[in-house]
Amino acid sequence: MQRYFADYNSQENRFRITGDDCHHIARVMRMKEKEEILCVSEERKTALCSLTKISDDEVLADVIQWMEESAEMPVDVTIVSGLPKGDKLEWIIQKGTELGAARFIPFTAARSVVKWDEKKAEKKVSRWEKIAKEAAEQSHRAVIPQVLPPISFQTLLRMGSQYDVKLIAYEDQARQGEKSVLAHALKGLKTGSTLLVVFGPEGGLTENEVKELEGNGFRACGLGPRILRTETAPLYLLSAVSYHLELLG
Repeated sequence: MQRYFADYNSQENRFRITGDDCHHIARVMRMKEKEEILCVSEERKTALCSLTKISDDEVLADVIQWMEESAEMPVDVTIVSGLPKGDKLEWIIQKGTELGAARFIPFTAARSVVKWDEKKAEKKVSRWEKIAKEAAEQSHRAVIPQVLPPISFQTLLRMGSQYDVKLIAYEDQARQGEKSVLAHALKGLKTGSTLLVVFGPEGGLTENEVKELEGNGFRACGLGPRILRTETAPLYLLSAVSYHLELLG
């Protein structure tokens, strides 16, 4: 069943869908009135709805019943990625959303080959947000993850103070066989905890970057014995968090 994030009117007990989602319902899916969809409100509540009006400008859907469901990670996980080349960040956002991330923040790392173009910033971030939204709908989430424009390394250092646990995925730790930091951090997480994890770009983080991060309360950790690509490492981390907190229970 199709799922959409939409505006909910409590007085009329109905959702209003506009923009690309309206076009998707009317022109792509060619839905008809009385067909059913799932709608998610700004309060993260999901409802089974019946379509009551379909036009080029808006779609109205009346609530049939509210659903009791929870597909959200029990902890708030922020993925911070050194700005990678090509469409790798899009892949991280799409798959990371499916795996439960709450937030994606790119940053300009010392070894980032890509240079951020401020002239294209709004269009680029808008595309990232769309990818996150579509992935959240596909994976039946009740929240669309935040996607921020790239930040500086100094901003990242200051941002760490807002989180309960701060980790650095560092390949040198993996080469040295380190395997306790991540496990220990996951054991310490509780429902509602906030976790921030920093990943380097293709060339990895520099020693100076790691030292500065560690000086600001971050802990370097390995992600198993293999060296992972910049677009694979965040997915490994999110899978580990999910397994520890959602499957082991």
